[in-house]
Amino acid sequence: MNGIVIVDKPQGWTSQDVTARLRRVFNTRRIGHGGTLDPMATGVLPVFVGRATRGVEFFEHAEKTYEAVVRLGIATDTEDITGTVLEEKEIAISEAEFLGILPQFRGKIQQIPPMYSALKVNGQKLCDLARKGKEVERQSREIEIFRLDCLEFNGREARLLVHCSKGTYIRTLCKDIGAALGCGGCMASLRRVTAGEYTIEEAVPLETLLETTEPEKYLRPVDSMFRNIEAVKLTPNQEKRCRNGNSFSIQMEDGTYRAYSQKGDFLMLAKVENGVMTTIKSFFEVE
Repeated sequence: MNGIVIVDKPQGWTSQDVTARLRRVFNTRRIGHGGTLDPMATGVLPVFVGRATRGVEFFEHAEKTYEAVVRLGIATDTEDITGTVLEEKEIAISEAEFLGILPQFRGKIQQIPPMYSALKVNGQKLCDLARKGKEVERQSREIEIFRLDCLEFNGREARLLVHCSKGTYIRTLCKDIGAALGCGGCMASLRRVTAGEYTIEEAVPLETLLETTEPEKYLRPVDSMFRNIEAVKLTPNQEKRCRNGNSFSIQMEDGTYRAYSQKGDFLMLAKVENGVMTTIKSFFEVE
């Protein structure tokens, strides 16, 4: 079986837990996920099965959208509600004050990755160092928040909608918002509602996948992750050159394309430059 299944990850599972269980469901060792979710987070987790694992590398750059709850007045070592409380303050923040702080977190901003993350420093994961009580200096990096809206505010907690670039830590965003307000803050809950082209409406509960006897019916074709990229059908001669890994002439504008055979089989993600098409990544089955 080959394809992508959009899992609605439940709370308490790691992304690796999900793929480990789905290896048995789909009876394959070739499986991987796109975009790690923390155990406390729920929502969209694309899982790539079989030959579709060739597409994982392209998903690393996908934009994501989250619904997150920030709890004000509490700072923790993990920057979320599961951590050890470092500081707790009385809060008296109005909705207007909260809304007034959000613009500084929209657009391109600098963010320091949290210690409790899988990033490596000198070959060691930050989370492993953090569990040993160690803290090391981390370099800030640029991320982009395309959209940051407050959906609900009750004086102590706010529910946010966040559309962001890859590499964004939502718990760090919650912590930084609390710090900017002067009262501290941490992430109380997180649900991913979109990842790349996929939405929560398309996601299948993990429990459903674990119970099904027909897992293949939940698989989406690998080209679905490129569905916003223009498609082109190759001639038989162009297809032959494609399958041999060769470039070929084509009368098309420069850009990125999905290339298909005359039969409609997805062959490759390709680029055209100066009338020549070359392979970015092939997805056809080698005969």
